[in-house]
Amino acid sequence: MIFLGSFGFGAAMLGLSLGGAVAEDIYLPKETSTAIEPDEQAQLSPIRLWKSKALFIPAMSEPPVAKVVFAGIASDADFLSVAVPFVGRWEGLRLVAYRDVVGVWTVCYGETKGVQPRDRYTKPECDAMLARELIDYRTRLHRYFSSETKQRRLPVHRDTAYTSLAYNVGVGGTGRSTAVRRLNAGDIAGGCKAITWWDKAGGKVWRGLVVRRGEDYDKCMIGVMT
Repeated sequence: MIFLGSFGFGAAMLGLSLGGAVAEDIYLPKETSTAIEPDEQAQLSPIRLWKSKALFIPAMSEPPVAKVVFAGIASDADFLSVAVPFVGRWEGLRLVAYRDVVGVWTVCYGETKGVQPRDRYTKPECDAMLARELIDYRTRLHRYFSSETKQRRLPVHRDTAYTSLAYNVGVGGTGRSTAVRRLNAGDIAGGCKAITWWDKAGGKVWRGLVVRRGEDYDKCMIGVMT
């Protein structure tokens, strides 16, 4: 009787133990709950990371910005495709030789070398003439730029803007200018801004030069984040 009583008592206790375990499994929350704490939500992407508190995407305070890396000098062809129409529009095209305001025989886009009265050219010939001049001005101006500038700070549009200034006011003045010094120092925006200072002739500000330098500035600033 004692044996049967002990056996019955043990069976009862075992049943209670198993029942408790089953009840606990049903009613008690798991320790590995997937609930997201309020302070953790701020660090998650809008897409909920299901059942994972270890993996999360930090929120970004600023949108990503693509970093554009420029390397190398533009080819002559790429440069001329931008520079000839840009500079030519400002210089003006005359297909027949004429005397300028100081009496010098001039033709095409302001060409004066070897020009004779009654000289006549076609537009393609004038374009080719301007292209040769721009390559010459560009080559001489590049001697004032540092290697770092030529490799990393002189994409085709900025190259065109500086060459446009040199073609208008001279290579020496441009090469020794604040615009070039700033660019060589890595201050691209400051260099472009200094181009706009060249808006005077004879000590007087000219509206045409203000507008032209403004377009040089816009061309120079292409690709610059401000």
